[in-house]
Amino acid sequence: MSTEPSPGERLAAALRRSLIYVDPSLASALSGADRTQLITKFRKLPVPVFVVLVPLVKGGTWSDDEQVATVVHAKLGRDGIYITFSDIGDELRAKEWGGDHQARYAAWAVSLNRAYDETSLSTRLNRIADLMLSGTAKKEYDRVSAEINKRAEERRKEEEPNSSPALPISLGAAGIAAAGITAVLLWRRRRMTSVRRTDSALLLPRTVFSTAKRANEDQLRDQATNEVIAFGELLDETEIPGDKTGDLMTRALDAYQAAGKVLDGATGIPDLAGVLVLLDQGRDALASAQAIASGRPPIPPSPLCFFNPFHGDAPTKIEWRPVGSRRRLRVHACRECTRATRAKETPDILMDREDGHDVPYFEADPSQSVWAETGYGHLRTDLIPRILRGDQTRKD
Repeated sequence: MSTEPSPGERLAAALRRSLIYVDPSLASALSGADRTQLITKFRKLPVPVFVVLVPLVKGGTWSDDEQVATVVHAKLGRDGIYITFSDIGDELRAKEWGGDHQARYAAWAVSLNRAYDETSLSTRLNRIADLMLSGTAKKEYDRVSAEINKRAEERRKEEEPNSSPALPISLGAAGIAAAGITAVLLWRRRRMTSVRRTDSALLLPRTVFSTAKRANEDQLRDQATNEVIAFGELLDETEIPGDKTGDLMTRALDAYQAAGKVLDGATGIPDLAGVLVLLDQGRDALASAQAIASGRPPIPPSPLCFFNPFHGDAPTKIEWRPVGSRRRLRVHACRECTRATRAKETPDILMDREDGHDVPYFEADPSQSVWAETGYGHLRTDLIPRILRGDQTRKD
């Protein structure tokens, strides 16, 4: 009697056919041409390199990078370098068996380097390969670590003049294992909201946004459709008892209904961004309901970036005045947009079409766009009710 292969066995089988496996939900993040180029480059190394890119969700099939690499290595039965996503957004991690080609340092160097924050997955994988091929991964890791430590010390002096010195990032011969304890502490401080949110399998995986921001409209529509279906199935499968969770469950169900309504009438990328915003709000509510029912504190919601929801989590609340306006807005922004606004630069803004021209989505006529009117929920708290009552993105 035959049995179904385990998830690890399925990934191992896929890697026997190709050195790169990308989950179907993330397929648009790495084209066929990119994969061919990467495989050619990785084959120049004296050890095999396997890329395994699957969504990581606490409580799901795959919960962290260590689990993926360890299980797949055991099922494949081949030593080498295994590159995966980390459990923080779409950062990359590398684990190596049977040698030392600085794989972990290469992945850490790219993940810590701000210059690669908004680059494509292909660019980051190519950079990791180049660092290993050149043998300079450890040197680059030390350089980037020193820069981070310097910036942290400067911030400490500006914001906390009486506080103790910041933890050093670069660890020298102590090795990358210690980085998991010391180096990451400072780096994760600016990502703390994301880290706290990984405690629930009900939350929308942050890889959704890294994939979405690089997708074309057709790919994005497919992704939004899949996410609406997945959330509906999750609502059906999740049983959350308790009188204290009624409002949160209502919000989750309303967000699901609103997301489906927007998707049905979506006419462009701003609408599809709205679908993901609504799903994110709904999953936040569902995860908090589950936490409360289990006797734990609710999971803090993490707003998506005001300037462009595809940027993902927006941990910083800033005060910003649009060009040509006297109105100052208090909104949440991602790290890159926060950095841009503080430097008096224009952030990467999601654009909409109005009268045949591209305009920042929030400058569209608010009577024609619920996204402009609400800032995807940043400017008003009633985004979900507005969608449900018929405030469609495009009004005739």
